[in-house]
Amino acid sequence: MTSLFEVRGLHLSLPDLNAKPLFGPAPRVHILKGLDLDLPEGAVTGIVGESGSGKSTLGRCLIRLLEPTGGTVRFDGTDIAHLGPQALRPLRRDLQMIFQDPMSSLNPRHRIREIIAGPLRVNGVGNAEARALDALDRVHLGRRFADRYPHQLSGGQRQRIGIARAVALSPRFILADEIVSGLDVSTQAQIIALLEELVADMNLTMAFISHDLSVIRRLCQQVIVMKAGEIVEAGATAEVFEAPRHPYTAELKSAIPLPEIDASWLHDRPSRPAH
Repeated sequence: MTSLFEVRGLHLSLPDLNAKPLFGPAPRVHILKGLDLDLPEGAVTGIVGESGSGKSTLGRCLIRLLEPTGGTVRFDGTDIAHLGPQALRPLRRDLQMIFQDPMSSLNPRHRIREIIAGPLRVNGVGNAEARALDALDRVHLGRRFADRYPHQLSGGQRQRIGIARAVALSPRFILADEIVSGLDVSTQAQIIALLEELVADMNLTMAFISHDLSVIRRLCQQVIVMKAGEIVEAGATAEVFEAPRHPYTAELKSAIPLPEIDASWLHDRPSRPAH
């Protein structure tokens, strides 16, 4: 399987302003410590680990919201680790993110049609209005939502708007950071089914960050386990869950209930939200 991302020796350190002396620079905290990983094209890779493990920081380095201190991040063969703003701009539409809290990531003063069409216009995509409406159809909300405001929607509907905004640009890669953690179980199932549908229909590559191992096991083809800024285990999801090699992975697995998943829980439920 072809890798869309090839990451080698990825380091990130940031100044610790809480420990800054009165004179001189602040000491640096090493957050990512020489990571090596590949993300297969057209697949969903889960990134798991405890709070502070560096999983969200890794995701932001992949889409260059953060510039690594060292190492390479090759996206489709091009090292984007240290590209400047001008060189990155043509790549931005290919590297999209779905945020954890849709309410804080959606402008409360804008109607849904403008929230989705805005990034299209910024990236010079024609027919922004029509593409925004198509994106609403793609996430199974429908065009009648176009003139609503975020506060008029449920949590699951707002998350669908965040997904629509990302997929409207027809990206090659999407970073999804804890996007179902604030939803009830039924809505989680619908969002997971929607993501599966979009990945298959659009040949998307996705990094899915979550603390919920049952969701990772259901959605992701491979998993990366992180602890203290390092990758302690990586491999095919089924293999990692069946026989974890690292004690920390086994500890994570035993700490969180992992009920056997009935496939009908996802696939027999409609992905369209109830209204």
